[in-house]
Amino acid sequence: MHRLARTGGTAELLRWLAGRAEGWAGVVGPDGTVLHAAARTAGAMVPDVAGLVAESASALAERGVQAYSVDTGEHTALLFPLSGSSPGVLSPVLYSPGAGDPAAPVLAVVTPRPVAAGLATLLADVVLPLSLCLQAETLERKRRRVDLAESRGREAVLHLLMTGQLSIAQQVAGALRPRLPDPVRVCVVECSGDDRDEVARVCVGADGGRSWIVRCPVYARHLILVMPVEDAGDAGEKAPEPGAAPTDETVAARVGDCVVGVSEPVPLADTATGYRQAFHALAVARELPTRHARFGVSPDPALVVGPAGRRWADELLNPLLTHVPRRAQDPGSQELLATATSWLAFSSHATDHLKVHRNTLAARLRLIGELLGLDLHRLADQSALDLALRVRATPAPACTPEVPSSAPPFPYASGTSQAAGGLDAILCRPAVRDWADQQLAPVLGAEETLRTWLRCEGRLGPTAAGLGISVPGVRKRLTRLETVLQRSLLRPPSARYDLWLALRSRDLAAPRH
Repeated sequence: MHRLARTGGTAELLRWLAGRAEGWAGVVGPDGTVLHAAARTAGAMVPDVAGLVAESASALAERGVQAYSVDTGEHTALLFPLSGSSPGVLSPVLYSPGAGDPAAPVLAVVTPRPVAAGLATLLADVVLPLSLCLQAETLERKRRRVDLAESRGREAVLHLLMTGQLSIAQQVAGALRPRLPDPVRVCVVECSGDDRDEVARVCVGADGGRSWIVRCPVYARHLILVMPVEDAGDAGEKAPEPGAAPTDETVAARVGDCVVGVSEPVPLADTATGYRQAFHALAVARELPTRHARFGVSPDPALVVGPAGRRWADELLNPLLTHVPRRAQDPGSQELLATATSWLAFSSHATDHLKVHRNTLAARLRLIGELLGLDLHRLADQSALDLALRVRATPAPACTPEVPSSAPPFPYASGTSQAAGGLDAILCRPAVRDWADQQLAPVLGAEETLRTWLRCEGRLGPTAAGLGISVPGVRKRLTRLETVLQRSLLRPPSARYDLWLALRSRDLAAPRH
């Protein structure tokens, strides 16, 4: 019995009891509800075993006895309360209900007549291990609910950070530990199989619990760490030992099959930017023997658009920012902004991030497109919206100062709506052209695959047809480009918006004939 209790718990104990009784065994609630049950064979059960057990359990509770039996002619029902009714059977410390507690569950066994010799004694002996199993399983369920609640709380804080709601995120995080650091590095750890919880424990041990660890709501194998940049620990937190390796490198070294990508240091308010950087670094790390990479130095396009770019972004987003829903249950401007940001980052996986149905996501995207005058099926308009949202999330003083441009006005980008058409003037700025050159430098002269892929809206099938190769061949080429560009292309968050903007900027700067 103790071996079964350790290895199989309540289910195995009841299955073993049903075999010994050659009938039915179960745990019944005080109202007669069957909580757990096992039967040796279907034929071993009486026609209405649930009714018989429920009636017997009610009689046991009414009489307050320590055991009860009922004969039906062909079967006998034996019932024992699991509250420790016999003195010394179960300490109140181990099991909360007291002796004779009418709310305690009941062990019930239905066996054919005549009752096997010693069966009643066997049932009395199994009360203790079975009670302990039930208690342990109840505590485990409660622990899992607590863990799930904490995980959901951390996920909510991350969501607030990703949507720029820093003040609310810090208030919510105040109830959990550790407090949010500032500035931070964002780290994405890709685990193998189902060992994400074990890797999380390694992360806690590596930095003394100073990082904010979140199970990614989008990718089931990913952990997201918001790590403090400084080595010194905060008050009340365990600081790393002098000379200790950074947390991300330690995790990559200790967990032999995980992959780690890390961002540059960013302000806490720019957690979304840090996450994109870490995700791009992760794509590079998959191809490295060390399974670890840090994001290379590359300015965000929102930093080089200047004041004119900020005015353009404000004008483009104004219908969305000022939107007032017609009904109380309809999404407001903040909810639509969060939806647009999540969808641009995670594509269809935004349903997991936002915890909404795919039809809800599609309806919100239609509304966003109508408000902004954008066709969100087009990569050009997606890129314009992504840049506008990133500019809005970037503090104004961080933007590159305005530099007068002598370039003549350009027509709207092909496939770009009129609402986003002013983007061409922004992409002509010298600072933006310098940024574009830096982005495309690794592939200049060999960007046919990249151009075709972007022209085909990032779809593999049309790209393969345009290049005259197979879809697996396109995927292999894009995987090589990920390594060269040090950016993620095939999985969101993808760098395709930045690359579209960079190519458009270079095309505008090229001599026109």
